[in-house]
Amino acid sequence: MGRRGSGILKASLSALHFSGIDNLLRPLTRGTGAVFMLHHVLPATPLAFAPNRHLEVTPEFLDRVIRLVIARGFDIISLDDARARLREGELDHPFVCFTFDDGYRDTLHHAYPIFQRRGLPFAVYVASDFADGRGDLWWLALEQLLRQIDAIEVKIAGDMKRFSCRRPGEKTRAYRSIYRWLQQLSEVEARGVVADLCQTHGLDVSRLCSELIMSWDEIRDLARDPLVTIGAHSLSHTPLSQLSYAESRFEIVQSVARVEREIGQPCRHFSFPHGYDGSVGPREFELVAEAGIGTAVTAHGGLIRPDHGLALAALPRIALSGDLQKPRYVKVMLSGAPYALRKFAGRFNPRGAPADAVA
Repeated sequence: MGRRGSGILKASLSALHFSGIDNLLRPLTRGTGAVFMLHHVLPATPLAFAPNRHLEVTPEFLDRVIRLVIARGFDIISLDDARARLREGELDHPFVCFTFDDGYRDTLHHAYPIFQRRGLPFAVYVASDFADGRGDLWWLALEQLLRQIDAIEVKIAGDMKRFSCRRPGEKTRAYRSIYRWLQQLSEVEARGVVADLCQTHGLDVSRLCSELIMSWDEIRDLARDPLVTIGAHSLSHTPLSQLSYAESRFEIVQSVARVEREIGQPCRHFSFPHGYDGSVGPREFELVAEAGIGTAVTAHGGLIRPDHGLALAALPRIALSGDLQKPRYVKVMLSGAPYALRKFAGRFNPRGAPADAVA
């Protein structure tokens, strides 16, 4: 999310908080629970160039969120318990699940101690290629490249563009311009572009995955704690909508089977890679349901509602973003007001963003 988009979102959430509208709407919009989506939990750093900081929250903020949801009457439960409540209709008490995508090592070092100390459950979704140390974290590779060079030339839409990268602000602008273009390409094409850029500038990012992602040994150690649920996040972390039916099914089924082999336990939960509009849809939801997987989560923003008991393969989540590390933002999102208002506005704006994965 760009600076302008982040600013608008902060202003909107703050307006709902300070006006009290979220509290007024809460009885009507709060749903029955929420699933939080996180990636990195890292101590705050003073880096001026950090284009992926929105994927990071601090341990202190994570602990504040836990205290906030408990104070507001939510149960913090496992994905298995959430599935049971939704299927059985035991929805009198609101719940929250914490989930971490990709399997970053900082989850083990900075998030796990917080949950362990409090005796609370959480889930980690593992992409098999990442845990093997051979996945492609191209968005982080691009960041690492721009951090180390003073200028870069990229052919974008047929035109050669040159970006100065001497100062942090220039690096940020270059990253955003290149990243916006890469998002318009397929995953294979985006990976290829970044790999070529790194090779041109002599940057070896082949060990980036093994440096940042937990190994299978570390994942097995984590899985021994009954507080921890290990789910699958596909094999290659490719948007499934970009693959054929057979390839998508293979990614889902085989990633679940791989997790089960590695940890010696059933794997009942799945997170769609990327998980936004365009990367996942009805075909993928059906594939997960056919595979007998207990739940699957998207990156669509929204709360869990009673009707999700019939749509367990398409659960929305709330992103805990590094751009939104204030309790009031979390409190407003948990009210459900932003998602209800967005859905209402979308009825009058066909091009508006969808409220979540389930209509």
